[in-house]
Amino acid sequence: MTTLVLGIGNSLLTDDGAGVHAALRLAEQLGEDPDVTVLDAGTLSFSLLHYVETATSLIALDAARSGLTPGGISVHEGDAFDRFVQRNGRSVHEVGLSDLLDMARLAERLPARRVLIGIEPAAMDWGLEPTPAVAAALPEAVALARDYIERWRPAVPSPASQGVFAHAL
Repeated sequence: MTTLVLGIGNSLLTDDGAGVHAALRLAEQLGEDPDVTVLDAGTLSFSLLHYVETATSLIALDAARSGLTPGGISVHEGDAFDRFVQRNGRSVHEVGLSDLLDMARLAERLPARRVLIGIEPAAMDWGLEPTPAVAAALPEAVALARDYIERWRPAVPSPASQGVFAHAL
């Protein structure tokens, strides 16, 4: 089981870099986790296809227009993820992400579990830091990503389920 986390966006354009900022925070919190790969996907590239095709689960963190107040968080899971990135004007990167998913789907290697965690942007101006509303939303976006990682982690079988019984002496 491998969960791929893509932090999407241009970190030179204030809130457009929300996904990258969230992914960097998530990577710091996770440390070395052999079941999770966190990537700064920037503004996307087809070179990411190998990572998508070999993952069993995909979490995308991105600035996404959902009609919420700035800093609001939207979650789009499974087919809703696919529909969201195919709509025009919702994510600055919807064409690249949609194309990337379509390529994996055509190869029959699309991760079965997928979620987009979107943060409503306030501004897309030149700047290295997100606006205050988006910066305040980053911890919640990271917590949601961690929740999905844990939910999708395979359950560790107990010794009893494997026919091994602990016996106290």
